[in-house]
Amino acid sequence: MAFGTIGIIGAMQEEIELVLARLENKQTEKHGGIVYHRGDFHGKKVVLTRSGVGKVNSAVCTQILIDRFGADAVIFTGVAGAVDPALNIGDIVVSSSSLQHDVDVTALGFPRGTIPYQDVSEYAADARLVALAELSGEKVFPGRCVTGKVLSGDQFIADRSAVKQLYEELGGACTEMEGASVAQVCHMNDIPYVVIRSMSDKADGSAHVNFAEFTIEAANRSFAIVEEMVKAL
Repeated sequence: MAFGTIGIIGAMQEEIELVLARLENKQTEKHGGIVYHRGDFHGKKVVLTRSGVGKVNSAVCTQILIDRFGADAVIFTGVAGAVDPALNIGDIVVSSSSLQHDVDVTALGFPRGTIPYQDVSEYAADARLVALAELSGEKVFPGRCVTGKVLSGDQFIADRSAVKQLYEELGGACTEMEGASVAQVCHMNDIPYVVIRSMSDKADGSAHVNFAEFTIEAANRSFAIVEEMVKAL
């Protein structure tokens, strides 16, 4: 598996800091208000960027990665809230697919998460990148890495009933605010992608206690898997 340029995105600074510190031959550019770091990471050409929080930021960021930097694979890394009750803080979710849970046109008869008049609303992650992420995750954190559906929306979910609904109605493993928009842009451009999320909280109202404490640890876990993946590419 060989890619010319790998785009690596995190939503927050903590999620890209470890890669940034190890980037060689670094060149920094700014486009659309977003800073991009071009360089070499374990001998591979990468472009690293912090998208900012939310679906619009991450969509714009991904399109720029593809158009301006020629990214032919995209890895999104960072933290998320667990939706699957079997998941614990520190567990890793590798995206099998991504869906926007806040797209709701049920009043017109469309299932929740369905974008009207589009053929695809749930975006499958690239099988090769998923397999590599699974192998890397098992190597770095044995028994803590699962593959599942990543749900995205412009909401920080912190309500137990909402979590239950996301799990039962949409079959989500975790919820966050960027992955599905990255996935949609990659789908529209025929670019392989995968989302790797480390659980920083259980999206159950305890996030004010868990999130700050576990964000850095969770970001470190996501980084470790991304690093292992890039080494193997």
